[in-house]
Amino acid sequence: MISGEHQDLDSAALERLRGRLNSYMAKKGLRSTAQRRLIIDTFFEGASHMTIEDLLNEVRGRDKGIGYATVYRTLKLLAECGVASERRFGDGLSRYELADEATTHHDHLICVACGKIVEFEEPRIEELQEEIAVRHGFAITSHKHEMYGTCPDCQQTA
Repeated sequence: MISGEHQDLDSAALERLRGRLNSYMAKKGLRSTAQRRLIIDTFFEGASHMTIEDLLNEVRGRDKGIGYATVYRTLKLLAECGVASERRFGDGLSRYELADEATTHHDHLICVACGKIVEFEEPRIEELQEEIAVRHGFAITSHKHEMYGTCPDCQQTA
């Protein structure tokens, strides 16, 4: 999957994410404001690997009064409650994607020229990681796999 597409989550997974968010907000005593709902809905419908600026531009298309700080705080809230995952790909920007146990684990290819991010799944990599962990006596709790290089489009223009 290329950046610009959200992973296809079924309605049950989306409802589970919304339920997790609503429970977290209730526990923290946070209100569901119109601006917060717009930001959350836009994030759920938007492209994968959104930066704060990407999301801000999207929501300002519908409500010019939403500020950077409101988008920032809402994305941090989504990450705190486990609805979004914050990713950093070495360019100084934080990007956010939906996080749910219903989504398949994926890794990333990142173009160092244009910033394109491609998500991929490879069972052989997962198996090899597990074998290496066992060989060294590790119990893996999490991992991330990122490969940096130049995408086909940028290779053609070089």
